[in-house]
Amino acid sequence: MNYTLHQLNIFLKISENKSITKAAQVLHLTQPAVSIQLKNFQDQFEIPLTEVIGRQLYVTPFGMEIAEASKRILEEVHLIKHRAMAYKGQLAGEITIAVVSTGQYVIPYFLSSFLEQHEGIDLKMDVTNKFEVVRSLERNEVDFALVSVLPDNLQIEKIELMENRLFLVGSKKHADLFTNGSGIELPENLPLIFRENGSATRQAMARFLESENVRSSKLMQLTSNEAVKQAVVAGLGLSVMPLIGIKNELTAEELKIIPVKGLPMITSWNLIWLKGKKFAPAASAYLSYLKEEKHKIIERNFSWLKNY
Repeated sequence: MNYTLHQLNIFLKISENKSITKAAQVLHLTQPAVSIQLKNFQDQFEIPLTEVIGRQLYVTPFGMEIAEASKRILEEVHLIKHRAMAYKGQLAGEITIAVVSTGQYVIPYFLSSFLEQHEGIDLKMDVTNKFEVVRSLERNEVDFALVSVLPDNLQIEKIELMENRLFLVGSKKHADLFTNGSGIELPENLPLIFRENGSATRQAMARFLESENVRSSKLMQLTSNEAVKQAVVAGLGLSVMPLIGIKNELTAEELKIIPVKGLPMITSWNLIWLKGKKFAPAASAYLSYLKEEKHKIIERNFSWLKNY
């Protein structure tokens, strides 16, 4: 047998996601590349690792054993790396963060310099919906979570990173239908585009519409901030969106902010963790870094927010 660590990692992600497409997304690889590596890995075993029934991929019992072995091997490899770095006196380890989908526009800027300074620290970041983020934190599966609305069912500690402002936005052709005023009247058959249930952005949008007594006969629900943004750009409707995620579209005038009473709604991006959490040295160092550097990071990367 002549399998590689790369192949072990790919097969582990396939077994975890039960999908070549999803594994490719997690690994930031193309689907054909993942399929080729799976075939090369499978060719080294006489017993099937996976099977496809209908259109669904299943991992065989033997495949699950190989996946578990792959996980142990990869964990040992990471441990070797971390021990080597620690032996040289460098900070090493892993930081795990669960991030709500809109937070993908925020958290990388609060990580990049820290990770550049500490090459021995690995990052594991899961970008998903608010429900999954809070559940990961509740189960103590991650060190930190990035949210804009604090969970009310957990005892947590937090560090506030920066302001989160939400505006009503539309395509240029729709925004031109509105003028400044104390309320908003929706043209007939112009949909409001929502995020999925449980999304903090959806909750903020619902509060705004209720407070301003805005009604629409047509609603549309999409499951990611990017999907909502593209739908609004395409002229499918209006939505309340975080300013942080629409910079390029505003600059290109693909989206326009519709000034209305009650907006922007202002919340905060908070990095949170379970109260009493015992951090490894890598996570402790990251918290210290944030406390010292967050204002510089905001000024360096987010000063454009002041223009809106």
